[in-house]
Amino acid sequence: MTRAELAYRENVEESEERDQLILKELPQVYYMARRICERLPQHVSFEDLVHAGVVGLIEAVRSYDVRKAVPFNAFAKFRIRGAMLDSLRDLDWASRPLRKKERQIEEAISKLWAKLGRQPEEDEIAQEMGISIEKLHEVALRLDGVKLLGQQVNLASDPSQNQDLIESAPSRDANAYDLRLRSEIQEQLAEAIGTLSEKEQLIISLYYREELTMKEIAKVLHLAESRVSQIHALVLPKLRAALDRNAVR
Repeated sequence: MTRAELAYRENVEESEERDQLILKELPQVYYMARRICERLPQHVSFEDLVHAGVVGLIEAVRSYDVRKAVPFNAFAKFRIRGAMLDSLRDLDWASRPLRKKERQIEEAISKLWAKLGRQPEEDEIAQEMGISIEKLHEVALRLDGVKLLGQQVNLASDPSQNQDLIESAPSRDANAYDLRLRSEIQEQLAEAIGTLSEKEQLIISLYYREELTMKEIAKVLHLAESRVSQIHALVLPKLRAALDRNAVR
């Protein structure tokens, strides 16, 4: 066999291997699109999310480094989700009044926490803002669709530096600084989650760790799906407030 024939055969084999990886992980694209779509306004297209996820999956296949300390499916999951979120950020459907409400919610939480020495309850936040609890839920749910997840956190060691809470795992040759940084982020997040109520912590765990949908969580907790969504929507600004407090201590 000539060099040209060998090169062609290797290229075909590599192409077939990439196609197999894409087909194997394709169900993950649809699953993640469904989980994200359940928290978004109705005008956001499920098909558009799937398309963005497929692009992320293809990019993952192209850029995966076998030296990474993670299996391909975990790496692909990170890239798929990132591609979907990037596509949503481009939409930026949050109006100025909505963003103003977001700041007001976080300010109310911070003010009440300083006064009460704990995370405030929903009715306390609504009262502080001078709105009904129904209105608070409405705004929080709209913001939940915009934010999806407040992943940026200021490090206590250097408040000027932002780090994403959901990162790809370090490579096997990651240095000690990288590993310490990751450990610090995890510690800060764990401490912030510890300020939440047991029910709020359970919802966070079931949604982000166990990857249950809101509907599945509702069945586990014997709650209405809408109530689970309401609790989850207000958990995120509470977490951001806790992380901000840690950053300035």
